[in-house]
Amino acid sequence: MSGTPRVTAITLHRASHALEVGFDSGETFTLPCEYLRVNSPSAEVQGHSASQRVLQHGKRHVNIVAIEPVGHYGVLLRFDDGHDTGIYSWDVLHKLGVEHEANWQAYLDALAAAGLSRG
Repeated sequence: MSGTPRVTAITLHRASHALEVGFDSGETFTLPCEYLRVNSPSAEVQGHSASQRVLQHGKRHVNIVAIEPVGHYGVLLRFDDGHDTGIYSWDVLHKLGVEHEANWQAYLDALAAAGLSRG
């Protein structure tokens, strides 16, 4: 197999605010909705360069209300806070799964440094 694994299953667990994503590599990641929201690949969050990235806060209770396929390469996640502009490609979802622990700690550190909370 070459390249990033492809998604074979996506299950939204609304009660626990998590998205379970399975890949054809056999890997499965359970990604909290808050984590997905604050790491949205949208320009609104990422900016157009690293210096323009917008630190998201107050998203502790955010949930996904809809998952819409985008071609054969990803999904659009619609969040209950109105955010719906990030397309999560299979590459992005896989990377977020693999790097979950490090990304989450970096997010918590950035919130603390900015004096912001998960809310």
